[in-house]
Amino acid sequence: MNHTRRRLGRLAACVAAVSLPGLSLAQPSMASANRPARLLVGFAPGGSSDIVARLIAMKLTEVDGQHVVVENRAGAGGSIAAEAVSRSKPDGQTWLIAPSGHATLAAMRKKLPFDPVKDFSWVSTITTYPLLIGVRPDSPYKTLQDVLDAARKNPGKISFSSVGMGTAHHLLGEWLNAAGKVELLHVPFKGDSLALTEVLAGRVDLFISTMTAGLAQVQSGRIRAIAVSSAKPFPLLPSVPTIDSTLPGVAYESWLGIAVAPNTPPAIVDHINAELRKVLALPDVKKKLADLGGQASPSTPEQFRDRVARDIERFDDVVKVRHIEKQ
Repeated sequence: MNHTRRRLGRLAACVAAVSLPGLSLAQPSMASANRPARLLVGFAPGGSSDIVARLIAMKLTEVDGQHVVVENRAGAGGSIAAEAVSRSKPDGQTWLIAPSGHATLAAMRKKLPFDPVKDFSWVSTITTYPLLIGVRPDSPYKTLQDVLDAARKNPGKISFSSVGMGTAHHLLGEWLNAAGKVELLHVPFKGDSLALTEVLAGRVDLFISTMTAGLAQVQSGRIRAIAVSSAKPFPLLPSVPTIDSTLPGVAYESWLGIAVAPNTPPAIVDHINAELRKVLALPDVKKKLADLGGQASPSTPEQFRDRVARDIERFDDVVKVRHIEKQ
């Protein structure tokens, strides 16, 4: 009898331990009850990645009571923060806000200190937004087809802006060159504001910008949008045609998402994913992301991983076809 009681006592103790919040196997916590999760941002405060990171961190605290501290690890195109997460413990306590520049970085760099796909556990996209192609209001080019026709007649004379070599802006312009069999001239700048000044002055023909930077310029009438890079019309600019409608197959969206360390247990990844979905369903979060030019876009971990791998492959092809030197 005493032996049976001791066995039941040990079983009860095991069940109680598994039921404790910090030890739950069915509902793993995102972070220890004693310390918050860290969300690493690979860029300086004030940019779109930082703004979205702080929005998500704040809302996770409100919705779930989960404390998330944003840390800016700026430098090397975001790779410093990415490397830190790739080398962190797989316990779900160190997160990366991964930008779509992660894919262009992988396509443009000869070598990175991590595998851009395998060295992360991909959790979910947060927001997606297309790039836009715009012109000054009095530009003779009314459509993307007008641009392509002019470029075929005048190779190297029609120019497009970017915010630097190897950025999505640059590689989208080169993708237009490859798919349209034209030679648009790339003119890199150190920021959208400088590019906008030159386009409005008539010294550069095409303004290629992320929607986060370009939407306000279109809405104010300073830029006339002639195409968006998404596969479908963008809800905030529904009358603007897609690039794909002129050059089939040319479709791309920028994104921001959450990744964690490689080999993080699927139960932890799924739990973070579920909490992010709650946040992204909030009306005020949707509005804030729309104000930034994007849409709330939760995904499964598998969908996010596939998106990253696909974008790297697409841009790597552009780099090869256009003979762009890797850095």
